Amino acid sequence: MADRGRGAARGNPRGAGGGNFRGGRHGGPQGSLPTMDKPKREAILDLSKYVNERIRVKFTGGREVSGILKGYDQLLNLVLDEVEEQILEPEPHTRSLGLTVLRGPTITLLSPVDGSEEIANPFLGQE
Repeated sequence: MADRGRGAARGNPRGAGGGNFRGGRHGGPQGSLPTMDKPKREAILDLSKYVNERIRVKFTGGREVSGILKGYDQLLNLVLDEVEEQILEPEPHTRSLGLTVLRGPTITLLSPVDGSEEIANPFLGQE
């Protein structure tokens, strides 16, 4: 009874599945060896030109922050320094958050602060 489940009771000294082993170090079509020809996954956006530049980030739910981009990864997780959150309600003001990590899946808009300006809506006059 001590060898139950190991295959020795069936006359297999190597244990269960000893002769019909799939995967692991024996390889084969179902082996677990990593493939080396898989290309490295790249980021969706190339944010390298915005590192150490001030950017504005909007999130799902309406929150909006701006800060200096210090780092990012392929999932669009961002590290920002000198972050300020723009709060619109109940009255417009900002609050300082310092160094923050922003989760990529919650980001809806990302734009540089320098060179961007608000323009008049061309569709408002057409009524």
